[in-house]
Amino acid sequence: MNPLNLNALYRQRLAPCLFVLLLSALSSHAAADPVRARDLGFPFAGQPGPLNAITDVSGLEVGMATLISGEGSLEVGKGPVRTGVTVIFPLGQTAMEGVAAGHFTFNGDGEMTGSRFVDEFGELHGPIALTNTLSVGAVMSAIIEWNRQNVTIEDELYSRGLPLVAETWDGFLNDIYGQHVKQADVFRALDTVSGGPVAEGNVGGGTGMRTFQFSGGTGTASRKVQTDFGSFTLGVLVQANFGVREELLIAGVPVGAEITDLMPLEGARAEPEGNSIVVIIATNAPLIPTQLKRLARRATLALGRVGSNGHSGSGDIFLAFSTANKMTAYWGKDINTLNMLPDLNPLFEATVQATEEAIINALVAGRTMRGVDGNTVFSLPHERVQSILNDHQRLEPVDP
Repeated sequence: MNPLNLNALYRQRLAPCLFVLLLSALSSHAAADPVRARDLGFPFAGQPGPLNAITDVSGLEVGMATLISGEGSLEVGKGPVRTGVTVIFPLGQTAMEGVAAGHFTFNGDGEMTGSRFVDEFGELHGPIALTNTLSVGAVMSAIIEWNRQNVTIEDELYSRGLPLVAETWDGFLNDIYGQHVKQADVFRALDTVSGGPVAEGNVGGGTGMRTFQFSGGTGTASRKVQTDFGSFTLGVLVQANFGVREELLIAGVPVGAEITDLMPLEGARAEPEGNSIVVIIATNAPLIPTQLKRLARRATLALGRVGSNGHSGSGDIFLAFSTANKMTAYWGKDINTLNMLPDLNPLFEATVQATEEAIINALVAGRTMRGVDGNTVFSLPHERVQSILNDHQRLEPVDP
């Protein structure tokens, strides 16, 4: 059916009872045929890697645990639960080395543990984890214990003493004060990592998140990067929980201003003011820590491309690392030799492009979700967005 014919229907505010949350359909695994932004004809600059995911960076592995249970009124400690954890091993689960890294904070109303270590030493050891705000401590403790059980090199274990855990707030849908992410959930994510396709939307740490007041938190994308010194890959994973509807831009088109319905439904709990995004940038290009900090800073430009104004109550925190510059953890016993590209412009461009697409992929993958006290966030209406982009001559043809 022509999407133009559906426009009037979608513009009506549908009654909440028409939306059924299919909890069993949401898991930490990708759907058989997940729909992504490019599948819908949304245009993006740059050439993605084979998976168009952060795992296009060779050796990198991602794992998730998704926690969805309960319906109805909030009962702290019992639910409803709409949360989870996402983990990233820069060099894969079995690696006993670190990587060169740098981070940048655009807005500081958020947390990324271990970032002071990254600032001081320019390196990152062990996994990165993304979760909800009040589960940071539990996830950090679980990673410490997992490392104790699995890391065989004493100096590497010591280097992992300050795990990197970042967060965004999912308290609109999730019983966040119940702190439902437990050690077993973190272990499940750490033990089931892979280098294949990455699930998006309401999965892992992004399960209960909202993006421009639509559903969807986890998104990823990648770019092939050509330089005078060879070809490289850059990948991005975001946990997005930010943005006001009227600001949303897709391919430069003010989509949010044209979709003024399907706003979050508030039950007994008001929609929070704060909003945040965590961006993880990986590349196999040889970059030193100061260059990686510069790379992380460019994610800010991608937020502007999708319409964010950097709201005061937002935690916008970005981390970049290079798998080409490995950091051994033999403290005082070895010299780390680092290589660096002289020109970062192609990587700057790739960072902005991949971050923008990862955010929109998170939106596209989001599914309507009802949480605590009947609070509901709706999925992005794909056909309506296609119609709006078509009106602005920004929709690309897609294979049938």
